[in-house]
Amino acid sequence: MNSSFWMQREGNRPELFCGSSAGYTIKSGHFIMLVCSTIVLGGFLRTCLKNSEVTVLIILSVVGFVIGQLAHNSVEVYQIVYPLLRTPSFSLYCYFSPIIIFMAALDVDFCILRNVFWQVLLTALISFVVAFIIIGYVVLKFNRDLWDLQSSLLFSMTLGMTDPVHSVNSLKTIVEFLGMSGMVALVTVGLNLDSLSFKPRIELIITKFLIMFSTVYQQLIYTFFGIVIGCGETKYLGFHTVVFMFILFATVNFVRLLTIVLVSPILMHANYEYNWRWGIVIAWSGIKGVFSLLLAPDIHNLAEQKIESPQLFILYVQVISLMTMGINSYMMTHSARTLGLCAISLPRQMAMKNAIKHIQEIIQNTITLFKTEKILTNVNWTLVEEKTKIEYNIPSDPYHVSHDNEKEEESPTEEVLIEEARLHVAIIQMSSFEKQCNDGILSVEAARILIGATKSYCPIRGKFMSIYDVSNYVRARSWLIKFKNMLAFLEYHKDKASLIMYGNNKFLLFVYHMVFSEEFEYAGHVITVMYIYPIIMHLWPMARELNVSALISVNNYFVFLYIFRSALKIVILKRKYFHQYWNTLDFLIMLLGIMDIFCIYFVKLRPDNFVLIQITVILGYFRIIRFIPFIKIIIPLLINIVDVQIKKRLRLMYSITKGYVKSQEDTKFLIKQISSRESIYQKLYEILETNKRDAVKELGLIEHEGRDVVIALKTRQAIRSVIAKALKNLTFLWSRGIIDKHEGIEMNKVLLAKIKALNNFPMAIPPPTPDKYLHNIVWLEKKDVLIEFFKERAKLAYFDYGDVICREGEMPQGIYLIISGMAILHSSPPTFGIDNSLRSDRGSKTMFTEYCTSGDIIGELSCLLKREIEYTAICETILQACFISLEDLYEGFDVFWPSLEYKIWLKLALSIAYQYFESSLTDEDLDFQKCVAFNLAYVETLSSYNEMTIDNVTMKFVIIVYGSVIDTKTEVPYLAPCILPKTCEQVQGTSDLSKLLVVQASEPAKNTDDAKVMELNHLPVSEPVTAKKVVMTLYPVKTPFKLKLKLSVFQFALPQGVELERVNHYTSQFVAPHRHFDLAI
Repeated sequence: MNSSFWMQREGNRPELFCGSSAGYTIKSGHFIMLVCSTIVLGGFLRTCLKNSEVTVLIILSVVGFVIGQLAHNSVEVYQIVYPLLRTPSFSLYCYFSPIIIFMAALDVDFCILRNVFWQVLLTALISFVVAFIIIGYVVLKFNRDLWDLQSSLLFSMTLGMTDPVHSVNSLKTIVEFLGMSGMVALVTVGLNLDSLSFKPRIELIITKFLIMFSTVYQQLIYTFFGIVIGCGETKYLGFHTVVFMFILFATVNFVRLLTIVLVSPILMHANYEYNWRWGIVIAWSGIKGVFSLLLAPDIHNLAEQKIESPQLFILYVQVISLMTMGINSYMMTHSARTLGLCAISLPRQMAMKNAIKHIQEIIQNTITLFKTEKILTNVNWTLVEEKTKIEYNIPSDPYHVSHDNEKEEESPTEEVLIEEARLHVAIIQMSSFEKQCNDGILSVEAARILIGATKSYCPIRGKFMSIYDVSNYVRARSWLIKFKNMLAFLEYHKDKASLIMYGNNKFLLFVYHMVFSEEFEYAGHVITVMYIYPIIMHLWPMARELNVSALISVNNYFVFLYIFRSALKIVILKRKYFHQYWNTLDFLIMLLGIMDIFCIYFVKLRPDNFVLIQITVILGYFRIIRFIPFIKIIIPLLINIVDVQIKKRLRLMYSITKGYVKSQEDTKFLIKQISSRESIYQKLYEILETNKRDAVKELGLIEHEGRDVVIALKTRQAIRSVIAKALKNLTFLWSRGIIDKHEGIEMNKVLLAKIKALNNFPMAIPPPTPDKYLHNIVWLEKKDVLIEFFKERAKLAYFDYGDVICREGEMPQGIYLIISGMAILHSSPPTFGIDNSLRSDRGSKTMFTEYCTSGDIIGELSCLLKREIEYTAICETILQACFISLEDLYEGFDVFWPSLEYKIWLKLALSIAYQYFESSLTDEDLDFQKCVAFNLAYVETLSSYNEMTIDNVTMKFVIIVYGSVIDTKTEVPYLAPCILPKTCEQVQGTSDLSKLLVVQASEPAKNTDDAKVMELNHLPVSEPVTAKKVVMTLYPVKTPFKLKLKLSVFQFALPQGVELERVNHYTSQFVAPHRHFDLAI
């Protein structure tokens, strides 16, 4: 049997597959030119017939058939195609099938395939059996060529194959994969590649490249097999051949329909949306193609009985594949449209309308903004609004619309809308995971797990994926921890006896130092290693018979060494010797060795005692347990390996949980666009908030379990984020021409090398000591003078699980900086300093829950306001905190007035702004240090009835973070937290205290302070310069830059006797950059 297009017969002349023999000398032809011409022709036809791929393949098949007929009748043409005819069919399969199968595997979603693998396997088995039986029977019954049973069955197997590329591309649903033969599941490389495997924007290039290659391969295959068919005898082609083609086509589709009917229960289990309409569409999706065609030549090669017209195998498969590609593709799309599967359901229509409305609002706002540009004053805005108006007709589902078209469409139920919103939430979350991965926030492994888990829980109706579902999906580290605990239990620990009890006994002191030395332990291991060779000889019968006396002597020697070692330990440790399991094992090995020696001795005395001989043989095999103590050396190594794996899993789970929290936050900003119905919005918000709260709790527990791992991970992510931002800035400078190409490439290499170096970043970093945690308080700015001030006054506080740190309604005692552990905060809706009469949620009984972990601060706002605490803090774990009392905090306010208090307000204002308006502030770089150093944002204070003018030119955002104000022009009230609209020009405080965060539109001028310095220089000389007068002079200046001046001029009003030098010591850190003001004053 030969796997080529010909069979070797007598002599050296091959009988070609097409039936024509080579009776002349073959010269090198122009086969490469034929291949290139085919590629060019295919590309030209594909360009002309863009939407008809099957037409291109039909034309190429016909062209190939014509070339084959010319080769059959012309020696010159025959010499060109002869290299093709000589090529073994298996070689053709190896040339073309990898790219075809790889493209199909790349198009399959591995996460979905893994979830329905057993359904795929069972469905594939049913499909294969049905096709094998029915098509084989039809071929035997209706084929006039009288193929034998083996050829008919091989043909039915080949024709029953579904082409993976066309099927996957035609139907992008879970159920589509259930009809494949199972070949795709073997291509693991393609299955494991996804969008995360490539850099951003590279995936599209690679995919297009692969599609181009697969298209060229497909065109070559149809052309080549057309040539092979054309090279055969045409006398075997007749009317019955055409009739048999249509019979085969009908049979193939009947088999497909019968298979779908049989596997419908499996499909319904795999996808809850499956129904009879999907069944009809799937029945038409069984497209035949290249895969079946590549296997067709082997029907003739594998069959024992050869037929006279082997090219008919290829002809039938090629024609059926072209018919299914043309007819089935059309029928599949037509039936999908007719049955309403292409139409958009009512809930999706509502979601799309919301999205279109949102986009239209963005367009309208952009036009309104452009109208203020002076350069665009002469633009015809009416025409702009007309051309940018979105008009999109959403196709409706005919099964959801009344037939008379007069009855209004029923509004979908809340359950249906929630289900539709759930799918949108899943899509948003997967998009968030991918974006976090591309930004370097999330590792590829963590992102792939989160996306896979989301896809796994998507088919479950009404299921919103929680962090606990992700944990179950990962199958976290429980078995590793159990294994580590078992190893820790087995680890050998030396139980040292007291040295005093031996007094001046030199012998016992010598034995004591010898037993507890490292050399003594290693000597025991050396003895065990040395016994390996004797035990091998003992277990090998031939060697044992030749060396009986030597083995007995060696055994006695090793037993003596075991007795000597155990005796020394017992002398020193006494009863403590048996407290260690390994010592007990050594004692057992020693007893068995003694019994072994005595049994051998008694066997010599009574060699005819069969029972004694059997006991001696068994005890001889028990000598193997002498190697068990050798495990003591391996256990510490295994513990280290398991510990590394646990840390990896811990780091992975922390990264997964953090990515999940970020996705919940991203989704919350978009749920308004998902559904405009308020009840749906509230339900979605509650679900997302609950899931986020659970995830934050898990973060705290993970951090409590492995602080060193989490610190290392956070540090690594911070480095990665900084380098990513540097790369972004480098790209900007490069694109603007500030950095030339050579410099840009070199700097890019340096930054990429730093990112690569993070692969060797330590897995764990020891947590800092409690006093070092003061450096993590952002409003201390890592200034030594501030840290030293509070370090002298701070105290360590310890809490057990369930302890209450502070209660709602109590007056604050101070602030708590959590060093380790986690606390849960329960509170009513936050008041933000708003009077109960003005609050919309004053009757709400909803309880808010938040988790605080290492680095978080409890009690800042209450201490600033000296008001009752608005939450109850309870320890979820053992908690250690750094406590700064209220008195010490306000002493710091007095010494470092007013800068320190202002910075705490700035930190709180920034956190509130990001918590509630992150989507609006995504383009703002409002880092605390940058806001302090460059005045990017500052906090304004308004008391009741005080007014503030808003300059929309210099102020980009004005956010109320505490209290309430009223628009003096329209008298519209605004309650915290709230972003004031651009129409607001002046506001007036309506609460006792209101705090507004002002985000600057651009960097403020640096020389605006000089006017105030001159103003101070022109104070009347005759009057004493008091702090009150200077501060009153500076009062209108409300930027934090100017507030620092108050600190420097405050020194003029110090009472007599106060240490000016000590105050200067603490204030120098703040005044130093602005000492020229002191001189000016």
